[in-house]
Amino acid sequence: MVKKALLTFLGLAVLAVLWYLFIKSYDYQVNFKAETTVGTVNQSIKSWNSSLKNHEPIVQKSLGELVQTIKKGDTVRTYVWNIKKVGDNEVKVSAGIIDAENGLRYRTQIPFGESKFEKESKEQVQEFFQKLNEHLKEIRVTIEGESDTQASFCAYIPLKGIQIEKARGMMSTYNTLTGFMIQANLEPRGTPFVEVERWDQENDSIIYNFCFPIVRSENLPEHPEIRYKRIFSKKALKATYNGNYITSDRAWYALEEYAEANNIEVDLTPLEVFYNNPNMGGDELNWKAEIFLPIKE
Repeated sequence: MVKKALLTFLGLAVLAVLWYLFIKSYDYQVNFKAETTVGTVNQSIKSWNSSLKNHEPIVQKSLGELVQTIKKGDTVRTYVWNIKKVGDNEVKVSAGIIDAENGLRYRTQIPFGESKFEKESKEQVQEFFQKLNEHLKEIRVTIEGESDTQASFCAYIPLKGIQIEKARGMMSTYNTLTGFMIQANLEPRGTPFVEVERWDQENDSIIYNFCFPIVRSENLPEHPEIRYKRIFSKKALKATYNGNYITSDRAWYALEEYAEANNIEVDLTPLEVFYNNPNMGGDELNWKAEIFLPIKE
């Protein structure tokens, strides 16, 4: 009986060692939690990756799974990021690290003390964790609940690009819109806003309109870039965003998660209303935007 139990134990131990050395998905794994959304971590990893020397494009498997390649000297390592919502405002982030050339050697070193590979992996993830925390201190998203968007008539310029370049698109067309409004004596009626017509989360791309509300008149002058349209009021989920407008999409993800948690069907076509002029500077946490995600009827 004792011999049988011993053989069973040894068999399980051998299987465990074989799994650890040859089957386990990652050579090492680092985990942490953060009070934010899956989408915010997703975008923050991509932003951090673009700041690294000799960076390669990130491969997105899904919103919560990213594959990153980091090169340092002759070392090439793969970081598989898994981001999972675990609470009302909390996510768990796991970074599985793979060294294709030296992985087996590193796995044998880890149980016997902190190896150089283990230390470097922790430091790399810690670098991102610090960047993420710095970013979260620079923004604030407050969910307001259900609301109605405001109806308006506007002059607008259609644009498209990746999410992070939205503010750049607005800045590049701001003078065109305001200059034309002054020249054509168009009377403003409210603050500028962005109407997103298509949000492709897989590719981080958007098609959107940068709009200035105006008083509608019978004779509207033509312009090669500027168009006119009427915006109808819609039922929507609303959030208030404070921070740099470059990252106002953090509120999009917060509203999307709120909708999922409360079983509310929404259209992923955010509407952003801006109340500050970034050219005036100041504390970015005092910049305000109202973000709306239309509710499906």
